Amino acid sequence: MTAAKVELGRHLFYDKRMSVNGRQSCASCHRQKLAFTDGRARGEGATGQLHPRGSMSLVNVAYVPLLTWAHPTLESLEEQALVPMLGHEPIELGLDGHEQEFLDAARRDTTYRKLFAQAFLDENPYTLQNVTRAIAAFERTIISMRSPYDRYRFGGDMSATSDSAKRGEILFSSSERAGCFQCHGGWNFAAVRSVGSREAGAMDGNFFNTGVSTYAPPNRGIFERTQRAGDVGKFRPPTLRNIALTAPYMHDGSLATLDEVVEHYAAGGKMNHVNKTHILRPFKMTEGEKRDLIEFLKSLTDTELIRDARWSNPWPSNSKIPKLMLDDR
Repeated sequence: MTAAKVELGRHLFYDKRMSVNGRQSCASCHRQKLAFTDGRARGEGATGQLHPRGSMSLVNVAYVPLLTWAHPTLESLEEQALVPMLGHEPIELGLDGHEQEFLDAARRDTTYRKLFAQAFLDENPYTLQNVTRAIAAFERTIISMRSPYDRYRFGGDMSATSDSAKRGEILFSSSERAGCFQCHGGWNFAAVRSVGSREAGAMDGNFFNTGVSTYAPPNRGIFERTQRAGDVGKFRPPTLRNIALTAPYMHDGSLATLDEVVEHYAAGGKMNHVNKTHILRPFKMTEGEKRDLIEFLKSLTDTELIRDARWSNPWPSNSKIPKLMLDDR
């Protein structure tokens, strides 16, 4: 991690010239104003192909032990960055086959010549490996810890959150009632159990079936990787930080509002499935308690995150940026 790598990564993260159509970038699916999600039920790639799942938030991703919704062994941000670049099922950026073209053009770009030279001292810094290193370095800086909840819980400002939100936190943390913390624990409100080995991710509590759907292909959770029947429908719980900004919810975007999410869990999951986690069970909740729980979730919104210039688009308008890719794509 260096400041130079982070700055190069920021430029790469927002550069639409890295996509096959020249109109999409990493930031297309991870928008700062939406806590680095995209507001869609399912991500859409450069060719118009839809991803089977929604785009996960990149907030605090440096502290996430496993990446994406349903990959039980993907631990490296550098490795993950290659998926949207080069993947085919679905095509996201569609860079596969254009890698050297992009790197050669980057070498000719005056902005990149400066940034690559500062970030990497290699004889030839223009490599795909360095591109992923820089993007990963940038992503690791996206930290959210400035919400009203943080000011209250860690800063000692008792007035930072409402009484309703404080009551909601008690309900959230109650083993006897909501029990939300069991899947969304720790300071990041996400799956927190450590991974002991490359095979442990599927078994150690980082993935849960919460009765969201019937889990048909290709949305069968980590089963797509492990082929174990007991893994059908198991997905990684996302962070709840900034959750009010990241609708729609669940891996398939099937729940539009926080009200629907809370009702889903109060019902013990609306779909019965043999793999549904035993943690999930129905509980009674008054309208007042539901409002309290939602107020607590809203208190996790970090408004400084969405306007912090460190994570904003550094490029001028596309019309002023020299093209990197072929015009005849």
